[in-house]
Amino acid sequence: MTVQELVNAINLTILSGDGEALSRPAEGGYCGDLLSWVMGRAPRNGVWITIMSNLNVAAVAELADIACVILAEGVAPDPPLLERAKNDNIALLQSKEPAFALAGKIHALIHG
Repeated sequence: MTVQELVNAINLTILSGDGEALSRPAEGGYCGDLLSWVMGRAPRNGVWITIMSNLNVAAVAELADIACVILAEGVAPDPPLLERAKNDNIALLQSKEPAFALAGKIHALIHG
């Protein structure tokens, strides 16, 4: 499943990311807000669900080689995060749903 297919399947809002970012494979996932844990545990090409909205999210997404970041519960990114995500072509997405609900849907879509 690609990031774009995930966006379409669960009606996510795209905040940043162009065709290249949206065509990345989404092969797993991780839910978490403690950045050091995400860096060490999120799978490559994973979907990271978080409520963190600061600039460090972009750095962690790049270090962990995350396919996309979903800001859950309607969280809006801080302006520096949005700017960095746009500049670095990070797929930054948004949903009004809670992280738990998103994780269940994403798991079912990726792992059937």
